[in-house]
Amino acid sequence: MEARVGVDGGSATRKLLHHHHSRPPQQPQISQIGTVPQLLAGGIAGAFSKTCTAPLARLTILFQVQGMHSDAAVMSKPCIWREALRIMNEEGFRAFWKGNLVTIAHRLPYSSVNFYAYEQYKTFLKTIPGLDGYGGNATADAAVHFVGGGLAGITSASVTYPLDLVRTRLAAQRSAIYYQGIRHALRTICKDEGFLGLYKGMGATLLGVGPSIAISFSVYESLRSHWHSQRPDDSSVLVSLACGSLSGIASSTATFPLDLVRRRMQLEGAGGRARVYNTGLFGTFRHILRSEGFRGLYRGIMPEYYKVVPSVGIVFMTYETLKKLLSNGSFS
Repeated sequence: MEARVGVDGGSATRKLLHHHHSRPPQQPQISQIGTVPQLLAGGIAGAFSKTCTAPLARLTILFQVQGMHSDAAVMSKPCIWREALRIMNEEGFRAFWKGNLVTIAHRLPYSSVNFYAYEQYKTFLKTIPGLDGYGGNATADAAVHFVGGGLAGITSASVTYPLDLVRTRLAAQRSAIYYQGIRHALRTICKDEGFLGLYKGMGATLLGVGPSIAISFSVYESLRSHWHSQRPDDSSVLVSLACGSLSGIASSTATFPLDLVRRRMQLEGAGGRARVYNTGLFGTFRHILRSEGFRGLYRGIMPEYYKVVPSVGIVFMTYETLKKLLSNGSFS
């Protein structure tokens, strides 16, 4: 919780935080790495995963914002291959990674804060009577994962939000380039829209990122626990990848409408264009439902689904590998 939870989102992203709970119980030393390597492993894993899936992430954003300045009646049905060919022909192959530099600049602190904050919130929540897990209380354990995941998502999203907004605006640019890069975008937004322009869509982000990551964490933990109880001899890597993918899909499906609204609110007034939505978060929902129908809230969901499995696999394997390396390094 891209996410992205990019958040996300978004979107998203944000569904890749199913990492450290897959540790086999016979390897406690890996879970005891210090704060610095834990932050490094989380940040690098998130950034590497985002880079690998950047083309699908950009397609998602382009589809999400299609209805802002177009008549819904004449918009074509989203087609991944047609849009990919358009990008190749009009913008070139490198355009699939448009905005990826700011994605990394955002993802490193976002993932690091998210991984670390989750551990801290979980530790704190387990000190509360009734949530300490004594007696094998499955309900209390699920509540800790759900609340801890949501709080961690809100914390990391709040800290890094301006970079997320800049990333959306850079990725949404097509042939006409208004923002020349990260610093130019930050200066231009502050000049054209004021400092608060960097926080457009913040309400939708905070409303969506908590549930997104909380669902992702809690579904992952529930599935993994059930799987191990039924098939304890299965590979922990296979279990983690399968449960991580399913939890990512569940999280994306539940929160995608909020992610779409967030993207559109982030683009309000971008490049000097006229505002489209002037009625806040819920007014934006009503506007989309009225002009595009319920399916309009899920425009771009397919590339989001397609990137879940590879992104979960990449972030999990990268994170676990870095943890093992760093646990034996000078930071441990």
